[in-house]
Amino acid sequence: MWMRAMIAAAMLAVSPVMVQAEAVGDDGLHIAPWLNDTFRDLREDLDEANANGQRLAIIIEQRGCIYCTQMHEEVFVVPEIEQMLTEDFFFVRINMHGSTEVTDFDGEMMSERDAARRWRTLFTPTILFFPEDVPEDLTATEAAVVTMPGAFERWTTFNMLTWVLDKGYDSEEDFQRYHARMLQTQLSQDN
Repeated sequence: MWMRAMIAAAMLAVSPVMVQAEAVGDDGLHIAPWLNDTFRDLREDLDEANANGQRLAIIIEQRGCIYCTQMHEEVFVVPEIEQMLTEDFFFVRINMHGSTEVTDFDGEMMSERDAARRWRTLFTPTILFFPEDVPEDLTATEAAVVTMPGAFERWTTFNMLTWVLDKGYDSEEDFQRYHARMLQTQLSQDN
């Protein structure tokens, strides 16, 4: 018994992030304080994000998604990431198979599942990041400045959030080069 406790303590000591279980709602999706419960009218959500001085982001998830669980329990709980998710972004969740009504930027109303299909979402989690201004005739997919398909580890997620906030998508340095440059310093901090 003490051997198992010693092994568990050693594993936690070398782990850069402490895993923290997140609560799951009746719909099977994770509950997080940085997720905003809205009417899922993207134009209204964009206005609210702008009024708060935040960037609008939509996260598409589904019940039973092991990658969503990984992100919620290992990545989104990293203090620096959780702080950005809370302070700098206005996150709205879409259930990939849900029936709640969504109004896209172009005014089209549909269920969450139809929105996920319309936006050609294949993987969960998928995060769409939006600019402060979106023309009236665009869908969410067309308006997104960046789409993050799938689960990523903490530094990739941290760097993606930072790159979006800094509007790196408008610069000459694409995300892959930015991430490679930043990762060299970050990995040395982990050691």
